[in-house]
Parts: sequence; structure tokens; C-alpha cells
Amino acid sequence: MINPMPELSALLKQVRLSHALEYLAQRNKEAIEKKLSHPEFLSLLIQDELLGRQNKKFQERIKRAHIRMDKTLENFDFSINPKINSGLIKELMSCDFIAEKVPVLIVGPCGTGKSHLSQAIAHCAIRRNIDVLWMSQNALLSSLQAAKAVNSYEKKLAQLSKIPLLIIDDFGLKPMRTPQDEDFHDVIDKRYEQAATIVTSNLDFNE
Repeated sequence: MINPMPELSALLKQVRLSHALEYLAQRNKEAIEKKLSHPEFLSLLIQDELLGRQNKKFQERIKRAHIRMDKTLENFDFSINPKINSGLIKELMSCDFIAEKVPVLIVGPCGTGKSHLSQAIAHCAIRRNIDVLWMSQNALLSSLQAAKAVNSYEKKLAQLSKIPLLIIDDFGLKPMRTPQDEDFHDVIDKRYEQAATIVTSNLDFNE
């Protein structure tokens, strides 16, 4: 009997079903041991391909967002700050505020988990196939300054305004000087009622 596996592997590679190809040997062994029908075997391969593609897109979104894989809600230690309203945090994790295009301000002293929580919200958004960009205030202002240097400031603003969720970390950590304050205002103004923005800060509300 001719072994169809080499030909099947070549065909999967040719049609770029790389994830199905990765699990082909495993699924073939499983099909033999469990006496699966041809449709059942094919269904497993298709599921492997779809899951692989979803995971790849997730990884790409994480990379584009500039967030860490371990900064999730599951890994957040609420005991470090008992005053955190866990119910409110979980409400933010629903990502309804993104659809409503409203801003969120997360304020607290250093070490209270603001950056972690903002990235955890980003993880939840990405799991819902929502694009996110996480930047420190300094990185944001530097990117705008660089855009001005090459006459692409308006293009940069347009790009920032289209991101469904922009997270600006460590606002106020360094004082803004002119024209940095104007640049920051431009970003917020462009996104107002157009997209959701999260700002984290060590400053008090009064400041």
C-alpha cells in the first residue's frame, strides 16, 4: 500500500496550510489509533489550521501593541493594592468602553500596578480582535517629534487617531515643554469621541 503522507504533506505545504502540516503526523497517528473516519480526520486538521492562524494573529497584535505577554489580568496581584476596585477593573476588561469611544484615566502612586492593568486591558481587547497601541508619554512625544522632522506629522496624527485603543503610560512623569504639550493635545483632540484612550499617571487628580 502506498503511503499518502509525503504527498499530503507536499500538498498542504503548497496551499500554505502550515499549521495543519505541523500537526499532520500527530493527527494521522490519532486517526489510526481511534479509527477516525476521513471527515473526522479532516475536521481535526482544519481546526488545527484555524487555531494556528488565530494564535498567529494574536501574537502579531501583541507585538504591534508593544505589550508584554505576561501582563494579563490573570497574572495581576490584587493584594498589592487592596483599594483597587476589582469590579470596576473587570468592567473595563469587558472592553465596552472601546466601543463607546470614551477615555479612561488610571491614577495612583508608583508600584500600584497601573501599567500592568493597562496592558491587561490591552490583552482583553486583542483577544476580541481589537488593535491596540501601548506607549509611554515619552515614546509618544518622541515619535511625534520624529514625524515633524520628516514632515509627516499629520500622517502620524492620522495613524494614531485610527487605533481603536491607544494607551499612554506614565503621563506627567516628565514635564512637557512647548511644543510637546501642543503635540499631546493634538493627539487627544484627534481621538476625542473617535476612539478610546487610556492614560496612566502617578499624578493626583488635582494635578
